[in-house]
Amino acid sequence: MSHRSPVRVPDRHAFDAVIDARSPAEFALDHIPGAINCPVLDDEERRIVGTLYKQQGAFEARRIGGAFVAANLARHLQGPLADRPARWKPLIYCWRGGMRSGSMVTWLRMVGWDAQQLAGGYKSWRRHVIDLIEALAPQLPLRVLCGPTGSAKTRILQALAERGEQVLDLEACARHRGSVLGGWPGVPQPSQTAFETLLGQQLEPLDLQRPIYVEAESSKIGRISVPPPLIQHLRASPCIEIQASPAVRLEFLLRDYANLGDDPALLAQQLGSLRELHGHQVIDRWQHWALARDLAPLFAELMALHYDPLYARSQSKNLFQWAQRQSVCAQDLSSAGISAVAEQIMENKMIAVAA
Repeated sequence: MSHRSPVRVPDRHAFDAVIDARSPAEFALDHIPGAINCPVLDDEERRIVGTLYKQQGAFEARRIGGAFVAANLARHLQGPLADRPARWKPLIYCWRGGMRSGSMVTWLRMVGWDAQQLAGGYKSWRRHVIDLIEALAPQLPLRVLCGPTGSAKTRILQALAERGEQVLDLEACARHRGSVLGGWPGVPQPSQTAFETLLGQQLEPLDLQRPIYVEAESSKIGRISVPPPLIQHLRASPCIEIQASPAVRLEFLLRDYANLGDDPALLAQQLGSLRELHGHQVIDRWQHWALARDLAPLFAELMALHYDPLYARSQSKNLFQWAQRQSVCAQDLSSAGISAVAEQIMENKMIAVAA
């Protein structure tokens, strides 16, 4: 075969498929979006080969590892790769563009496919994501949606997206709503690296000439950290505050967080983490309501005693343009009310642009 120049991360779109040759555990942690996992060593085989390398040296590790690789490649050729046409052109990567992807490229080329190896492997992808976030974050024309807990910021963000506006949904990337009770039911958060990959995917296609709506977030969403260049820029960006009465917000929370009543014991346990802040008497009362699935008084007190004071302290401290914020009034937060708020935000944008 003719000499090829190294394939870099930006070249990946020129290929028919991207194949991750790493183990399933490495793939689950993070991978190039759209890649399919065809491991040349599974998790246990990788552990065995690593142990052999340390204890008996490179030759023995390669001898045993080579048999594993051959068996796995045969399985892939008979399975997921069996129906690929002669002109199929895959890009293969492993951890750093070494032996695992190299062995797969050799075999696939022997079959007759124009397989190529990603220079630097997954590590070059990771560098690409970090560089992308660092380069784009400071340029984003962000409009930061603020409002106390229950003001439907995420739903308003979704309504803006449905109307063709650009949004950056950090909580969707983190699979978490950001508060102490914000875990998605039955959905684990991604790894930090997978979150950053999802974030990079959202950032790349954005038009920097048009506003990008984002929700006000702290530096951590659940256990995920928002990259410093983005959180710093978010804090320095113009704010739009959603104003809704406590009664309207409580009504919304009882609908939107109704799932918290599905597992009263878990809810009571989560509330226990606030004991140091609020003392035994308050937490005992909240846990009693949680166990009784009595969410209305629980949510009302959580808003009044926990979330609203936290919100009042954090906005002026963390959002540098808070004093110059625009405000949008929400009369109700039903689907129709959320749509009306989104429309109002879009109208305000036009006024701001005209001004």
